Amino acid sequence: FFQKRYEVQVLDSYESRTYSNGQAGAIYKQYIPLVNAMNPSSDWQVYDIIFMQPIFNKDGIKVKSGYLTVFHNGVLIQNHKELLGSTEYIGFPKNIAHGKGPIMLQDHSNPVSFRNIWVREL
Repeated sequence: FFQKRYEVQVLDSYESRTYSNGQAGAIYKQYIPLVNAMNPSSDWQVYDIIFMQPIFNKDGIKVKSGYLTVFHNGVLIQNHKELLGSTEYIGFPKNIAHGKGPIMLQDHSNPVSFRNIWVREL
């Protein structure tokens, strides 16, 4: 999750079937990836993600959309996709004013490890 609101899915979809907008590299429930670039689950997966946050004015109105570009295992799978709002589990995207926020990593009680995480402000 970026800023606790915008999710790029890292779910294993090499051989595990899931819904298209929830597979690896999906911008959760907004955009399916251009291709499934997942390696076998025994291999490390690599994500390079460029996140441009949305901009809100002093009245809380969105004046510029956020965008995501995602490379998965070196393959472009999301190309400058406009965020429709937050990536909600249930319901429609929301555009609630916010500033900077952290990244969050999530699992669903499956064995998972993360390493070499770099965050750099552009």
